[in-house]
Amino acid sequence: MNYTLQHLEDKEAFQASFDLMRGLRPHIANPAAYVAQLVRQSEQGYRLLAAWAGEHMVGLAGYRALENLLYGRFIYVDDLVVSSDLQRSGLGARLLTAVREEAMQRSCDHFVLDTGLHMPLAQRFYFRQGLLARGMHFTQSLRPESLA
Repeated sequence: MNYTLQHLEDKEAFQASFDLMRGLRPHIANPAAYVAQLVRQSEQGYRLLAAWAGEHMVGLAGYRALENLLYGRFIYVDDLVVSSDLQRSGLGARLLTAVREEAMQRSCDHFVLDTGLHMPLAQRFYFRQGLLARGMHFTQSLRPESLA
């Protein structure tokens, strides 16, 4: 199948991505809060690449360019989601390839993403895409309700 890749640039486009992104981020329940967060993230360099099959949005890759002492200049993939009926179709690989190419065009040193330890199928997919596990990502919630 032919897919068209296009960056989403405005609130209306972000709104149109809400249902698809919920497949990856089900904790995001409010469309207006989702759009507002994407606007804030975009102001910080976040880009959201969408895959279209005709008039239907069927995949998303959210990423940002960063720089730190560990990786130098790198692209970090925040979000990668493909419509459930198109998983294992090659679309996820195509989205990752497009973002990787952007990283190379920007002369980045690394291409980085995280995935949950509870997601072995995603881990296998990333290994097949040439990504290697190099460490563990540690987090701590700072919200009062989670500290109790």
